[in-house]
Amino acid sequence: MSIAWHPGNALTLLENGAEFFPALTAAIDAAHSEIYLETYIFASDETGQEVSQALQRAARRGVTVRLLVDGFGGREFVDEMMDALSAAGVHVLIYRREVSTLSLRRRRLRRLHRKLAVVDGRIAFVGGINIVSDFEDPKIAAPRQDYAVRLEGPLLAPIHATVRRVWELVAWASFRRRLRLVGKPPACPLPCGDVDAALVIRDNIRHRHDIENAYLLGIAGARRDILLANAYFLPGRRFRQALLDAARRGVRITLLIQGLADHPLQQRATRALYGQLLDAGIRIVEYHRSYLHAKVAVIDDHWATVGSSNIDPFSLLLAREANLLVRHPGFATTLRGRLEQAIAAGGQEIHPARWQRGSTLQRLINWTAYGLVRLMIGIAGYGNRH
Repeated sequence: MSIAWHPGNALTLLENGAEFFPALTAAIDAAHSEIYLETYIFASDETGQEVSQALQRAARRGVTVRLLVDGFGGREFVDEMMDALSAAGVHVLIYRREVSTLSLRRRRLRRLHRKLAVVDGRIAFVGGINIVSDFEDPKIAAPRQDYAVRLEGPLLAPIHATVRRVWELVAWASFRRRLRLVGKPPACPLPCGDVDAALVIRDNIRHRHDIENAYLLGIAGARRDILLANAYFLPGRRFRQALLDAARRGVRITLLIQGLADHPLQQRATRALYGQLLDAGIRIVEYHRSYLHAKVAVIDDHWATVGSSNIDPFSLLLAREANLLVRHPGFATTLRGRLEQAIAAGGQEIHPARWQRGSTLQRLINWTAYGLVRLMIGIAGYGNRH
């Protein structure tokens, strides 16, 4: 796999909504020509209303605003928010509008899970943060843990191209006629920083395995340590083998995984893999302070990724995803520091000896959950080869 690295970018790591949403709304309020925004969830809570009002203000002052929301993650958005945005002049499209609640058809599971924004072809946001409050669950006092990146520089060109391309495809699917957006894409922005970065996407055509392969390349090149934080971690055999191989050659590996479960079945399936990973010397830490929604990694203090893709079959085999790859010691060090702070504040390490003493019933429940998740993927049309 060849990765298209672009030098000369300026990146800012944004942790949680407290840093992300002020940066996003400030960029929207400063826009003068066009805005693209893609999200899986666009909630009607206070955070969603703030972003919605910023988009409406932009549309009313003549900015072309194109908003794309997933039809499953955005079911409430369609009923509660779309009309107001459309009335203000925002162009809204829904990616695969969902009407069935019980179907396991492949089409239903192919979601738009990307979180991308491009403002005036000069600022982009890439990451895993949905348009929803960090404090969605009133029973949990700490914010949801997640990350995004604000980016300027030459990488804007491929980011702008992918959001424009997906908008055209969804418009064609929605209106049953070919649509080409008027106007030329902005010229490639000039270098404005010292960061080498790349965009990797996952779709169901030419880029089916690009994100997974980027991870595998990073893991294969690891020499000292890997710190990987992922909300829904259920890797296939290739990914697991890459981690086991790295551990065997002496690489220190820490996995930060969700401890508070918003999808208990998937969490149980993940725990079925703990024994093999712990036996290989891989450190596993569960995050219990709040919900972990991060999809990030740091390798050897110079390679990092921040994006929307989980390490599970739904992200790696079905959904549209987008991850930013970074080669830069300063950025990698910053991300590692944030993750270590999260581990210190809310991590609970799984100790191998204690895990091995766990009950047989719990192991049975975990492996049953693993089998059910694999069955769901099989029903959707994907076999064991994945």
